[in-house]
Amino acid sequence: MDFYNRDKEISRLLEIQNQSIDNAQFTVVTGRRRIGKTHLLLQAIRNQPTLYFFVARKAESFLYQDFIQEVKEKLGIPVLGEVSSFGKLFQFLMEYSKNKPFNLIIDEFQEFYHVAPSVYSEMQHYWDVNKNESKINLIVCGSIFSLMHKIFENSKEPLFGRATQLLKIRPFETHVLKEILNDHNPSWGSDDLLALYTFTGGVAKYIQLLMDGGAHTKQGMIDLIVQEDSPFLQEGKNMLIEEFGKEYATYFTILSAIARGENTRGKIETTVNREVGGYLTKMERDYNLISKATPIFSKVETKNVRYVTDDNFLTFWFRFIYKYSHIIEIGGFEELKKIIERDYATFSGKILERYFYTQLAEEKRFTRIGGYWDRKGETEIDLIAVNELEKYAEFIEVKRNASQLNLEKLREKSYRFLRTSGKLKDYQISYRGLSLNDM
Repeated sequence: MDFYNRDKEISRLLEIQNQSIDNAQFTVVTGRRRIGKTHLLLQAIRNQPTLYFFVARKAESFLYQDFIQEVKEKLGIPVLGEVSSFGKLFQFLMEYSKNKPFNLIIDEFQEFYHVAPSVYSEMQHYWDVNKNESKINLIVCGSIFSLMHKIFENSKEPLFGRATQLLKIRPFETHVLKEILNDHNPSWGSDDLLALYTFTGGVAKYIQLLMDGGAHTKQGMIDLIVQEDSPFLQEGKNMLIEEFGKEYATYFTILSAIARGENTRGKIETTVNREVGGYLTKMERDYNLISKATPIFSKVETKNVRYVTDDNFLTFWFRFIYKYSHIIEIGGFEELKKIIERDYATFSGKILERYFYTQLAEEKRFTRIGGYWDRKGETEIDLIAVNELEKYAEFIEVKRNASQLNLEKLREKSYRFLRTSGKLKDYQISYRGLSLNDM
């Protein structure tokens, strides 16, 4: 698959690279696994003097030899004298860059915790000593969110406050998904686009696996995902077991409950049969996996909270792959496909709401977007999009099938919301329905 989009990110990285010629730059790049961080970085700095260090889990001495070889090949330096550790190597590179600027990318930076945790304090020391004269463009990236968060945002860690730039790589926007589908399947339909969004959430690697595998339609995507030896089947475990550690089973049960709609704290605790407040807080703050959804215009302290898994792929994975792992274990791939096809319309209907939320946010026309529901379950509105500057708001109902849209009922629910909330007085109000036809 070709390299798509990322123009804004590349422009920002080039801007940082230019700044490093005058002042050393320390950029931290984060983003979930498979989002395309490495590919983006190498694309942005191609044809520039660059060292690329990948921190694999191996003995520090072997890792160090890999780095020495990279330095010899890319900088043409045959001998490094008394350099005998990564800390000393980093010192050498900081000093070398004072006369010859270059980029240094350190990939999977959090893995030093397992290989040589003292590296962080050594880097802090040599960065502080040399940064004012150095012209290095240092870029570190990592996929274990909790560790990257700890390294750079915990005030007790040596590298706290050292980053000069923070860059988070996000999934592809909806217009990029359309571009990719159009290049691979010009006759794509809305259900194919929704499937690509549902199964990948815009994550570059997943899209590449599907496109390169010839899965350009909804059915083709399901067939590729649910087959023997499919990389998608173990992906959830591969992503999260290291994040969660020995308590991963409890976290998995919680995420599975949320994925199938048991998304209030009370329902989750009934499913897990234990108090889950601490787990939910960690998944929201430390792991960046879930968020609290509250009705639009709610007060901060509201208890009318629904928990949402922010990642489309993980929502799908926990709803179907993890839940039915017993079927996969006995090779029942055809049976699992039938279950997905049976439940797909209902499941993707909620994802369609997320798609339109994302699309509205990308349009930059609104200052506030959200849904609304009361605690009694009597009034629920899929989306309310508000422009607080120009004082207009759209009340939106979302259905897969356009024939099921009922704008009169939407008006009735909107009237109840306007009457009870006291919000949007003197606003211009409009109503519309969105379906697969509007993607």
